[in-house]
Order: sequence, then C-alpha cells, then structure tokens
Amino acid sequence: MASGFLYPGYSQINQAMSELGAQGAPTHVLSPLINNYPLGFLFIFFGIAVSKTFHESKLAIFTGLLIIIHGIASFCTGYFSCDVGCRLESPSTSQTIHNYSGLVMFASIFLASAIWSYLGRKLLNSLPFTLFSIFCSLVALVTLPLMGNALEAGHFFGLYQRINYGASVVWIAGLALLMLKRY
Repeated sequence: MASGFLYPGYSQINQAMSELGAQGAPTHVLSPLINNYPLGFLFIFFGIAVSKTFHESKLAIFTGLLIIIHGIASFCTGYFSCDVGCRLESPSTSQTIHNYSGLVMFASIFLASAIWSYLGRKLLNSLPFTLFSIFCSLVALVTLPLMGNALEAGHFFGLYQRINYGASVVWIAGLALLMLKRY
C-alpha cells in the first residue's frame, strides 16, 4: 500500500494491487521491493516455522508447505509484472506468469486456512481459532465473485482484492499469535 501513495492518481479502491508493479507504472521497480519480496520471505520463513512447530501432524506440515508456496508465488508476482493496466486481453508471457502466480497465492493460502478450520480443533483444541479460520476462509471465498463482478463493472476491484487478501493475512497473524502463545 505504501507504493500506492507514490503512484499519482492510483486508486486503492478501484485498481488492482498488481498495477503498482505493472510495466510502465511509476512504482514498477519499487513495488516488488517493498511488497512482494519482503512478504515472500516472511511467508517462507513462517511456513517453515509452522512445519517445525507442528511436526507431529502431516496435515499441519502440509499447511506449512502451502504457506511456503504462497511466499514463492509472491516472489513470482513481483518479478513477473503485469502489462500496463494489467489488462486480461492478449497478456504478455510475464503477465500470464504473474496471473498464474496470483492464482497460486490465493489457492495456497486459502487451502491452508481451510485446513486449519479442522486443525484448530484437533491440534490446538481451540474452537475460537477454528471459527476464526472458517470465517477468514469464507471471507476470502465470498470476495472472489465480488472481484469478478467488480472487474467487469470497472470499479471496486481493488477494495474486494484487498479484503480478500486481508482476510488471509489476518488469518496468518492469528496463527502466528497462537504459535507464540504455545511456546
């Protein structure tokens, strides 16, 4: 979001986050350096921590791997930028890789939070975290069609995208707090 302030006329509400790093954007070089790459490292390290912390559960280790995959996909979305305006018609190879990486980011973190809807009760004996995981997963899922409709309508895509990703980031923060309390 910080790079959005350096992009004249950029709308956090209407424009995709990817537009901050798009070819030709004033923040093309800066955006991945302050967004994608640091977050990628943090997700990779956190995924490793999840796998090591819950090493007794193959399913929990798998969620750690999903979080690592999310981090790697974050690198890819930063390195392979989208075209000017991130238009879906006739995308370049870079934008195609960017789009698939974004899909992997969503799928991996969504699946991890959905699995913790089960593991929260099984591993942590925590009904609140189970419900929290369900809630965050549902928010991420419900915002998908809203994003699609907003893309067609030409407004509010950025808002729904940020709610979608925000639900996943808040879920990660919740899991991190539980891990800190555990040790």
